[in-house]
Amino acid sequence: MRFFLEFSYAGSQYHGWQNQLNAISVQEVMEKSLSILLKESTSLVAAGRTDAGVHAKQMFAHFDSKIEPEFQKKIVYLLNQFLPADIVINSLRPVKFNSHARFDALSRTYEYHISKKKIAFENDLHYQVNQNLEFNLMNKAAKILLEYKDFECFSKSGSDVKSFICNISHAVWTNSKKGYIFTIKSDRFLRNMVRSIVGTLIEIGLGKRNVKDLHQIILSKKRSASGYSVPAKGLFLTKIEYPNNIFI
Repeated sequence: MRFFLEFSYAGSQYHGWQNQLNAISVQEVMEKSLSILLKESTSLVAAGRTDAGVHAKQMFAHFDSKIEPEFQKKIVYLLNQFLPADIVINSLRPVKFNSHARFDALSRTYEYHISKKKIAFENDLHYQVNQNLEFNLMNKAAKILLEYKDFECFSKSGSDVKSFICNISHAVWTNSKKGYIFTIKSDRFLRNMVRSIVGTLIEIGLGKRNVKDLHQIILSKKRSASGYSVPAKGLFLTKIEYPNNIFI
């Protein structure tokens, strides 16, 4: 049978989701724990990759196994005993065998967290910006993102992808107790896309660029035309949506 694991992790101690040759990854830790628990070599295919330091409030991965129904109910509890405290399994659900954690995802939502001042705690969970940001200008610029599909200008240079087309359906800044949160939803994201979008919008909020500049940045299709890439530590994958009919 094929199963979907739903899980969360704090990415501060990991070099992203995907297995690395000389660095610890979330995938490596989870596959080792799952293989020990199931007593068989188990590979996970996730909904996407997160870079080093990026966090996930909700992530999914699929794997195949012959798990007895009685044991399925115990796996979430047992797996959480194997895993370190910064990785938490939330659920295990059987799915149709051709279901795919990456390709069947309808949308993904990210949040980027910014603090307005120095905070003694949780410094690995937000990016500090001391200058005042023009909140309204950043939201005007965020709306422009919904007018376009090709976001090559926000993709990491040299990215090996067949298409730079992304269907962004939501992009907005909101106030938080600590500062600001940028929320963006799309069917897919390019590598480093959210962090470079946030960096560009911050430059607009600081008055270094005009709102209208964003049109030319996007149309240029050049990474060098957009803003800087903000640190990974403020980025959270918060939600992934799937069609209901894939679940058994």
